[in-house]
Amino acid sequence: MRAAYIEELGPPDLVRFGELPPPEPGPGEVLVDVLATTVNPVDAFVRSGLFRTPLPPFPLVLGRDLVGTVAAAGSGFSAGETVWCNSLGHDGRQGAAAERAAVPADRLYRLPPGVRPEEAVAVFHPAATAHLALFTHGGLGTGGTVLVGGAGGNVGSALVEFAARAGARVLATAAPRDHAHVRSLGAAEVVDYHAPDLAARLAALAPEGVDVHVDTSGHNDLRTAVALLAHRGRIVLMSGARDEPTLPVGPLYMKDGSVRGFAISHATVAELADAAAAVNELLAAGGLRPRAVEYHPLSALARQHRRVEAGELHGTRVVLRP
Repeated sequence: MRAAYIEELGPPDLVRFGELPPPEPGPGEVLVDVLATTVNPVDAFVRSGLFRTPLPPFPLVLGRDLVGTVAAAGSGFSAGETVWCNSLGHDGRQGAAAERAAVPADRLYRLPPGVRPEEAVAVFHPAATAHLALFTHGGLGTGGTVLVGGAGGNVGSALVEFAARAGARVLATAAPRDHAHVRSLGAAEVVDYHAPDLAARLAALAPEGVDVHVDTSGHNDLRTAVALLAHRGRIVLMSGARDEPTLPVGPLYMKDGSVRGFAISHATVAELADAAAAVNELLAAGGLRPRAVEYHPLSALARQHRRVEAGELHGTRVVLRP
């Protein structure tokens, strides 16, 4: 089969596209014919070695996400079913950037009828990340106030949509060009994240404080975040692998506040399945549509990794097809 893979960790130039033996599914695995995969920042972290994770023997097929069809019945799935996964390519599992993949059955989910596979694959990873950040780690219930930093991006947009549908009052920061888009997803207020009085404006919009604060930008201003928290508010850290901000401990504990780090790579099978059910429900209802998608052949994966690392894909998802 054709696949995009590496034979050692390092820069994007090490990515190869060529023939590899097709996978042989083991016990509890399902063989899937891949229709499409995507490129995520975390894929670049794995490829470069920044994110240390157990890997299968090289060559390593890259990629977390896939949508495809079941090639052979087994483990509760029927041949021809359209399915998806968003947790390959790390923790000892081969990746999705190939014509075929062997997927653990407990990490494989059916795509709802009527949802376009090559559009849906663009949202699986950011949407599941958003759901886990808000509900599993942020403890969001019904209502409350949620602040989403960097709401114009893919994860930020999903955060706004999920929080608004949960009945939360959503405050968001984004570039002015993204304000209309963020409001259309359910944000009550959107503020330019470059505004010189950003902290004061957010404080005025949330006089009782913020219950859940999630910033997708990777520049975690914990002084401002803690100052904005409500009593027992939660800050969820989900980006900024090299970020080392100052944490104002005194104000945090005086509010009974908490700070929690979260990487979807560490999510349990049960947590991923819970997020997948929520993603499927919203997809079936017409939500979580990607804002902008580019389609490329699988052979272009190395170039797309370079673009991800250069920060060229603001709000755009790249879908690769074998």
